[in-house]
Amino acid sequence: MTETMTEQLPLVIGLDDPRAATSVVGGKGASLARLARAGFRVPPGFQVTTSAYLDFIDHGELREPVLAAASSASGSDAAAARIRELFAGRPLPAPTGAAIAGAYAALGDDVPVAVRSSATVEDLPGMSAAGQHDTYLNVRGEAAVLDAVTRCWASLWSARAIGYRARAGVDPGDVSIAVVVQRLVPAEAAGVLFTTDPVSGARDQVVISANWGLGESVVAGDVTPDVAVVGRTAGKAGKLASYRIGSKEVMTVPDGAGTRTADTPPGRRAAAVLSPERAAELAATGLAIEKLYGEPVDVEWALAGGDLYVLQARPVTARGPGAVGAGEEWNDSLRGDYLWSNGNFGEALPDVMTPATWSSVTMLMARNSLQSPPAYPGFGRIGGRFYFNVSMSVALEALVGLSPRRFLAIVGPVFGKLPPVEEIPRPRLPRLRATRLMAGRLLVLIRRVIASRRRMPQFLASSPRRCEQLRAEIEQATDAAMLARLWQQKVRPLLEEADDMLGTVGVQGGALASIPGKLTTLVGEADAALLLSGQQAGSTQLASLGPAVGLARLARGEIDRDTFTREYGHRGPHEVELSIPRPAEDPAWIDGQLAAIRGTAHDAEALLARQEAARAAAWERLTERDPRKAAAARTMIARWAPLAREREAVRSEVIRSAWVARAWVLRAGKVTGHGDDLFLLELPEIYSLLRGDPAPLETVPARRVSYETYRALPPYPSVIRGRFDPIRWAADPNRRVDYYDERAQTATPATPASTITGFPGAAGVVEGMARVLRTPEDGAQLGDGEILVTTVTNIGWTPLFPRAAAVVTDVGAPLSHAAIVARELGIPAVVGCGDATTRLHSGDRVRVDGGNGTVEVLTGGQDADQEQ
Repeated sequence: MTETMTEQLPLVIGLDDPRAATSVVGGKGASLARLARAGFRVPPGFQVTTSAYLDFIDHGELREPVLAAASSASGSDAAAARIRELFAGRPLPAPTGAAIAGAYAALGDDVPVAVRSSATVEDLPGMSAAGQHDTYLNVRGEAAVLDAVTRCWASLWSARAIGYRARAGVDPGDVSIAVVVQRLVPAEAAGVLFTTDPVSGARDQVVISANWGLGESVVAGDVTPDVAVVGRTAGKAGKLASYRIGSKEVMTVPDGAGTRTADTPPGRRAAAVLSPERAAELAATGLAIEKLYGEPVDVEWALAGGDLYVLQARPVTARGPGAVGAGEEWNDSLRGDYLWSNGNFGEALPDVMTPATWSSVTMLMARNSLQSPPAYPGFGRIGGRFYFNVSMSVALEALVGLSPRRFLAIVGPVFGKLPPVEEIPRPRLPRLRATRLMAGRLLVLIRRVIASRRRMPQFLASSPRRCEQLRAEIEQATDAAMLARLWQQKVRPLLEEADDMLGTVGVQGGALASIPGKLTTLVGEADAALLLSGQQAGSTQLASLGPAVGLARLARGEIDRDTFTREYGHRGPHEVELSIPRPAEDPAWIDGQLAAIRGTAHDAEALLARQEAARAAAWERLTERDPRKAAAARTMIARWAPLAREREAVRSEVIRSAWVARAWVLRAGKVTGHGDDLFLLELPEIYSLLRGDPAPLETVPARRVSYETYRALPPYPSVIRGRFDPIRWAADPNRRVDYYDERAQTATPATPASTITGFPGAAGVVEGMARVLRTPEDGAQLGDGEILVTTVTNIGWTPLFPRAAAVVTDVGAPLSHAAIVARELGIPAVVGCGDATTRLHSGDRVRVDGGNGTVEVLTGGQDADQEQ
């Protein structure tokens, strides 16, 4: 928001004004002005310049508070909420209001208009910012137009826009916003065209998507549109190469003071939206705009009254649906009709993975998963995130005698909500070949598990010191050859051994999953939760609680920082992702955690003591009431508790070994001079580079594009069926976060209800105010005694739990981190709700029943309208 020549410009200018530069009217406005001046049929209108926005924030004395909020470290959600508060109720300066009212009146008497945001960092080459700022359609009346302009200004500071610019390295002080107001085109049909193939990037054809009604249904991905392909090379120019009629289930239509999604009349669903002649006209228009811009473009268009209107045009910054510009496609959902789930894995791997991380995860899964032979992978990455291929796993397990229903019953407590078995697609496998392959892998895994079981005590005892020494040895490596030898001789063997140990405790997952259910049947939900807690007691502690207990001891001065970092510094919210520093590498992390726990009513050890007393009372009640049940319960817990502790201990040491891998990559980057670029290579590729092969470095630019593109998107649905386009899904304001089904083009949220259901995570009933958090870095917003609501938790969230009255998650199951830690601390928890973060808002008063797995919305809070 720097001082520019815009202060000498009018507050409002005509749509085609020659002064409509990007700094004056934003990227969208400058593009429309260019199109209008070139003679394309652009809907008439006007532009509210950046001068009007700057005048608004200056008169309201908002400039400094806005920049302070946007630059704060408290997270984009908190910043957006604060800025919305600043904008709320601020009147427009009188000259601005009068200028907008006059320009609107000149369009006609109470005409419907489209009011579109146009930021100065939007629709630019290399930085689209598509979907980051707001658009309002079918706005009618002076007061409504003025209100829509103000809301467009505020959308410059939405959480998604702040986060997008932060990732792109844009200074908050360098952005401003204009608003485009145009007469609404009463479109009979509309859509988008690309002058380059949106998938392959080929320049020999124009691809056009079309639907009935307004174009929002196509832009947002709400519908399967018609797709016309028109040739553009010699001999094929203007000729229709293909035309695919889409299902066109819905269409966007004007409604009152806005728009709505309506069912497409049955007779029009199977009818072609475009004739060959109209498709050729659209292609010619697109190519003319490409010539004007000097590069491939995507164009939003509309047909009304027989005329073709150009609504928007921008340079192609991505190759279209599902593509990531010049990057690689990290999307295994494109393989076919499979059901994917990130339950369980989502808490361990919450981030988009760099290639270095993906290769380490692949190594683990390939060594120890029965469901991941190379020909029939039981896992994959979708938009760079880890997903479990439920379909392939069901089919493969059936070959070794485990029925689909039995398999889903076993994995249910681990992976969370899945569709009924009848709705899970199952690939047809060559039975004899696949069975032989599975049998061979099963024998290998059995031998490996037996050997690892014998080595387990020694591994757990020696791992901390071994990892510390190896990190020190890596740091002393002075050349590439030395690092290559370390990889072969020490680093890779460490990772493989840690993976084998994790696979060994994974074999015991059936008992871990089944015993809690059996205990619940025996003694009831509340007492079962109490009796299963207490795994922190004794010399073998539950690793998930380590950081919270350690911080409490550090705050009381019982241990020093060195002790804390040595014991717990490898654990954090992003501990699997190799490119992100561990808490031990960031002293400010400890300071922030200590500051957050000061003044809380309970620390972790106080809650553990309270839970210990309640557990002792439960044992006493059960023993007096039914000694036989008490004895049976003790037998179950005697089997379950060591497994739970061992599972947590092994996972902790696997993370410690991942820190060694991170140290190796960092040192390789320093020795070779390529720095953090090496996180964009897979671990074997880094080894090849150290051995003298520079070829892997050629992939870095494309992978960086992929990584940054996917990382800019919100977390995807926890369950996905079929081919999933993360970019299109993220652009849909009505996207579902719980389930996506390609067949239904799922874009409509689940029907809202006053009660949200999930899995019983930890028993107990509590009422309180919800606090919706997106990341653990936003944890300072959680007030003492509030109810933590988030997508998924892992050990990086553990320090927040003592402040929470209850925990609610979208992703999770009875064996998830949230359930285990909440049960230990005696905090009610409901996990695996699917869409709690979209249906609850900070400030809502809710009732959490952890025993029944329900969250009831009692009243909406004051902050509810501030959440995205």
